[in-house]
Amino acid sequence: MPKKTTKKGKTRPAPANGVRRIFLPDGVKGLWAGDTVRFIVGLLILIFSLFLLLSFSSHFTTGGAEQAAIQAGELDQADNYGGRLGAYVSYYFMDKCFGASAYFIPVFLLALSVKLMRVYKVRLWKWFINCAFLMIWTSVTLGMVQELLEMSSDMTFYWGGLHGKDLWASLSAAVGTVPAGLVLFVAVVCYFIYLTRETKDVVRKLMKPQELLRQRGRSDKDAAAADGAGQPGDERAETIPLREEESSVSLKFSENVGDEKEPQLILDPDTAAEEPRDASDVARQVPAPAQAGNGPKAGTDMPPYDPRKDLEHYKFPVIGLLKKYPDSTPSVDMAEQNANKDRIITVLRNFGVEIKSIKATIGPTITLYEITPAPGVRINKIRNLEDDIALSLSALGIRIIAPIPGKGTIGIEVPNKNPRIVSMESIINTRKFQETAYELPIALGKTITNEVFMVDLAKMPHLLVAGATGQGKSVGLNAIITSLLYKKHPSELKLVMVDPKKVEFSVYSPIENHFLAKIPDGDDPIITDVTKVVQTLKSLCQLMDHRYDLLKKARVRNIKEYNAKFTARQLNPENGHEYMPYIVVIIDEFGDLIMTAGKEVELPIARIAQLARAVGMHMVIATQRPTTNIITGTIKANFPARMAFKVMSRIDSQTILDRTGANQLVGKGDMLFLSGNDPVRVQCAFVDTPEVEQICSYIAVQQSYPGPFLLPEVAAESEGGGGAPMDAGGLDPLFEEAARLIVVHQQGSTSLIQRKFSIGYNRAGRLMDQLERAGIVGPSRGAKPREVLCADEVELESKISAFR
Repeated sequence: MPKKTTKKGKTRPAPANGVRRIFLPDGVKGLWAGDTVRFIVGLLILIFSLFLLLSFSSHFTTGGAEQAAIQAGELDQADNYGGRLGAYVSYYFMDKCFGASAYFIPVFLLALSVKLMRVYKVRLWKWFINCAFLMIWTSVTLGMVQELLEMSSDMTFYWGGLHGKDLWASLSAAVGTVPAGLVLFVAVVCYFIYLTRETKDVVRKLMKPQELLRQRGRSDKDAAAADGAGQPGDERAETIPLREEESSVSLKFSENVGDEKEPQLILDPDTAAEEPRDASDVARQVPAPAQAGNGPKAGTDMPPYDPRKDLEHYKFPVIGLLKKYPDSTPSVDMAEQNANKDRIITVLRNFGVEIKSIKATIGPTITLYEITPAPGVRINKIRNLEDDIALSLSALGIRIIAPIPGKGTIGIEVPNKNPRIVSMESIINTRKFQETAYELPIALGKTITNEVFMVDLAKMPHLLVAGATGQGKSVGLNAIITSLLYKKHPSELKLVMVDPKKVEFSVYSPIENHFLAKIPDGDDPIITDVTKVVQTLKSLCQLMDHRYDLLKKARVRNIKEYNAKFTARQLNPENGHEYMPYIVVIIDEFGDLIMTAGKEVELPIARIAQLARAVGMHMVIATQRPTTNIITGTIKANFPARMAFKVMSRIDSQTILDRTGANQLVGKGDMLFLSGNDPVRVQCAFVDTPEVEQICSYIAVQQSYPGPFLLPEVAAESEGGGGAPMDAGGLDPLFEEAARLIVVHQQGSTSLIQRKFSIGYNRAGRLMDQLERAGIVGPSRGAKPREVLCADEVELESKISAFR
């Protein structure tokens, strides 16, 4: 096809068949694409729609007097609130056209205005179809009603307008009054089928009354056998119908580009909504033992137990809640890539290193140059040139991978001058995430090759996150939580959040009744107090032991096998069995907890990390102090998966990853993920606080449980700290003097006892343990002094007298 050259040297297809196309200038396109013009146009349409609403409403009272004047062309002054223009407009649309159903016109214009002004994201084609159908159907229906009631002879205003009156007259004259009414009825039924597939179920039940009665009888029997789980009157017809998008369980990717079609999560046709189940299935408990016993035939007459039926109207968060960044699309600066390639080749040749080939792979933050060295070149020689290559490239820092695992090449990672933002929207809205079969999918970001990087927390099974302040650690935690919220139902996942800083996780408080778990006496769903942290960890240990007892009783090895048996109704709830949701414990600022509580926090964390994988309990701990006294050998041994953001020294990198590399990252979400032999470089997905707030607000307004998921109550310790009972004969001779010293100074310090009585540390420690069991001082708080529980010597004497 011949082409036409424009002023800027660009070519466009020549007109075909002599028809000349009109192209808008690039400046006009860019102006319309901007927010200013769209906002102004949307504002004008909004004003016009309000004008129509005002004029239409006024026409009901002033239209009769103005109609004759308008028909005669003598309307000089109008009483319509919209003036003469409002009188003419309302006369045309309401008298000549659609009557009262003309109100759908300003309704559609309102939707168009908020779309252009970017107030809400709406699908205009759906609004157009709905408003057009309802306007035409309502107009004809009102014309039918007015004629059947024989009210049209003495009225000047037709409810459905002349359009509805004439169309109903033509339809009834052609097929008859009753068939014409059936046509309108079938049309509205088809419209409701278009809106929701639940309409088909209602129609089927109305056409099969015998089947409906049989279903009611089965429902009544099941409800009676469920030991009060449901009442005989709980019938299917009383369940709240779901919209098509509300019934979606698994999500698929829909890629629509443009302003008119926003990316959406659509229903998977393979997992369409089923018919509502019996009322007994809505209860959390499984029905009677006869139907859910331990035998192989248990529950054969009932559908599998569905934990999502507790919150059957829960809707997963939609993609529109996440921000789409305009600069997240890949862009290649060939001039930069060629210049870097030439500099690398020059530096290597200056030091006598010859290469056979070089290939560049451009990622969101860095570019990987793969070099194939010439025969006879030692790898160490290239590795030692790291600083020289960084100097020639004027880069913030490079990282050499020698060799790249699985390849016969050497990698040089060079930061891009213009790094791109990897939005969480670009990760969630991918087929890889939507169709994943992971139990606890975590979408972390994109690799150097722009591939979505996902891991399964259930297989890791625990994750350690570390990095310097301001390098993306908190954003990484938000990405982990966001991934889980987008993929898991509240019945399948519970989160325990520990935040010593009190500000990082407070944004998740609104989803307390959906996803959060806490101890019974916890006031705040986000755990911030160190004492509550210790109690929560002990409670988690009790829950872990309880779950292992259930696994032993069910004769299974892990939570997946147990829940499969439970959903198949092979485990009886009256024998103590229950559905087990996954529990993810997320701890921010782990270093502060270690400094405050020490072993009281480290030991239960290590025990949970060692044993809790099989019962569905997983931990994510984060710290900005990657030192050996924080990330101890016990922690490293039980947290095999590591996320390392940029750190300040090689020692910190070795503490996290057991190798260098984290100190060579560029920051702002650039990280190394280690869950195996070699770390993977990933640009972490960016989730801003407003996005998290929108997700939590979206979840908070939905159907929820009455309260948060309650962890087992920790057994109360004795007044003396829960140790062995006091024996007066075994007290240290300095016990009373040490007690008075502590109460006078109001400082529970072991070093104070050492100094005052000139004794060793071991004896002072034994004295402090005796004081704790006597209830004079509180438990250890790490580096901080113990709390003194006696206010004065009078209270102290009353406690000491019990041991004399």
